[in-house]
Amino acid sequence: MPAIDNALIVGSGTAGSALAILLARGGVAVDVVEIEPGPTALGSGITLQGNALRVLRDLGVWEQVSEVGFAFDSLGLRAPDGSLIAEIPDARTGGPGLPATFGMNRPELAAILAAAVADAGATVRYGLTAESIGQDGLVRLSGGSTARYDLVVGADGIRSQVRGLIGIDVAPEPVGMGIWRLHARRPERVERTDLVYGGPCFIAGYCPTGPDSMYAYLVEQARPREAVGDKVAHMRALAGGYGGVWDEIRDDITDAERINYTWFESLLVDRPWNRGRTVLIGDAAHACPPTLAQGAAQCLEDASVLAELLLGADRLDQELFDTFMDRRHDRVKAVVEASVQLARWQLDGVRDADVPGLMGRIATMVSERP
Repeated sequence: MPAIDNALIVGSGTAGSALAILLARGGVAVDVVEIEPGPTALGSGITLQGNALRVLRDLGVWEQVSEVGFAFDSLGLRAPDGSLIAEIPDARTGGPGLPATFGMNRPELAAILAAAVADAGATVRYGLTAESIGQDGLVRLSGGSTARYDLVVGADGIRSQVRGLIGIDVAPEPVGMGIWRLHARRPERVERTDLVYGGPCFIAGYCPTGPDSMYAYLVEQARPREAVGDKVAHMRALAGGYGGVWDEIRDDITDAERINYTWFESLLVDRPWNRGRTVLIGDAAHACPPTLAQGAAQCLEDASVLAELLLGADRLDQELFDTFMDRRHDRVKAVVEASVQLARWQLDGVRDADVPGLMGRIATMVSERP
């Protein structure tokens, strides 16, 4: 018997959907509430490392995911003029049976997970969130209804409302960088992520997301969000500092609707992530800049580990949450701190930073199951 009979998951993003699938398949009655009016995913594309793919395989959706994305096993480093400096094999952190890295469109991943949530038997209600959460699991929703749950999970993102409702006063902190992302056509020669460190931006990169699609990104000093102005003109101007494939990308920067601008932010909630029978997972508990492409992977790992513990125990108590923390907190902390460190080295202009060493340590760590 699972440790719980029913659960409320607030938030239907990557972490919430993954947990809903696993718990519902394990016999738990799962309700999911999502403040958005329907399935959604911000941004243009997502880069998934092997340890993220490992969880997607455990969820039973890897075959569907593999059909709509783009797999690759190396990373290219280029000069601003587009010339190749180095080609580096990527670590297969998900094991030998999975690609090292995988790019796909965020809305397609969201749709696949949403379908799997429904197939597993979980109930999803959109346009709702939690307004109050009691220590006894009594929840009042924004629509006015109330219900009592054995477990409440805050999977409602970096600006989590659940986090505040249970008295955890932690807010995301800006790192100092802003990223411009563009959903674009994939030139035939783009078959992996290539990165440029230098030129007018801290980072210029791109990632294939399907047979005909990719997303490109430019990372610069953070600017006030309200002062972004003409997105097309600004991104084209930044892209003008790069050659090679960027000549084709620049010609495709024509539609502001395909451009997304966000800040790099970080967040880490100290252990424990629970207050009573309510627990935070995913971006509600931790978030990091995408310098290591580990954000989604760590969200998926949270869901996998928590579901394993809940389905394998006969009761829900603080010992179960402490075990969850033993398996997740230090691993997540290492990823968050390393991701921020990579950004700060660039902001500070550090020339002799051991970037390969840092990336190698994280790859070795996440290659092991949490």
